[in-house]
Amino acid sequence: MNTRPFGPDRRLVSEVGLGTWQIGGSWGTVDEKTAMEILAAAAEEGITFFDTADVYGDGRSEQFIGKFLRMHADNLFVATKLGRGSNPGWPGNFTRENIIKHTEASLKRLGLERLNLTQLHCIPREVLAEGAVFDTLRELKKQGKIEHFGASVETVEEGLLCLEQEGIASLQVIFNIFRQKPISELFAKAKEKQVSIIARVPLASGLLTGKMQKTTTFDASDHRNFNRDGASFNVGETFAGVPFEKGVELAEELSLLKPEGMTLAQMALRWILDFDAVTVVIPGASRPSQVRANASISKLPPLSSDLHAKIQAFYESKVAQHIRGPY
Repeated sequence: MNTRPFGPDRRLVSEVGLGTWQIGGSWGTVDEKTAMEILAAAAEEGITFFDTADVYGDGRSEQFIGKFLRMHADNLFVATKLGRGSNPGWPGNFTRENIIKHTEASLKRLGLERLNLTQLHCIPREVLAEGAVFDTLRELKKQGKIEHFGASVETVEEGLLCLEQEGIASLQVIFNIFRQKPISELFAKAKEKQVSIIARVPLASGLLTGKMQKTTTFDASDHRNFNRDGASFNVGETFAGVPFEKGVELAEELSLLKPEGMTLAQMALRWILDFDAVTVVIPGASRPSQVRANASISKLPPLSSDLHAKIQAFYESKVAQHIRGPY
């Protein structure tokens, strides 16, 4: 597993991480045994970056990671998020008192004295712009409760706002072949400030595996069922904001570009890692075999410049017009 430097202190983390939304909830049911097997498979593959959030299963994902950490004292980097929990919910989550309370709760569930990274979790633009939330994060860092802080954002504009904040270590953005806007408007500024990019939704909720059909169905508890049109949260978090049926068509067409011997998922993940502004990509998994397949991307060579040009043209001519939600 190759590593890349994270944030201003340049600590090395695996370039392929593990997103743990699946083991928390909203992706169908993943039981505890499977969740622990997923975490173990990640560690075995050299994955050192685990991304979670307090809202994933109302703390369930953090609890599983905490249990795993007690059994495996390896050099793991745990990134969590706060701001979308239901206690007390919006807008109460953004007060100094509640940010501290949510941080303490994450520390307890994870069994840690200090968080490697906490991230504001897609909170309102006006709250980011006002800036008091960052003052509280700087205070928590000074107290030793967090090592780094960052923000998970929905739009390039929000990302640029966050980059003006002193001490920010990372930005988590939706970035995949179907969502290429950050390349031209965010990456250079992030590199200039030594702010790491964490790429989420890298496979467009599974569309970019090439394994879905228009007739594919999802469990009632799966966000790919209940949020495919943005009924519960930003539509961009589900299928990258592309309507499902159109996304299936686009994935089928895109698969014609994949190099011989490479799956569509491998091409999609390798494409992300070819951008040096990206520190880590965080595909999720609902079973250990998916973790191993994702980790293998680190061993693949970069895609050719010719293929990159074709993928960019494909996005501009075929995909961009179909993206919904703030971007």
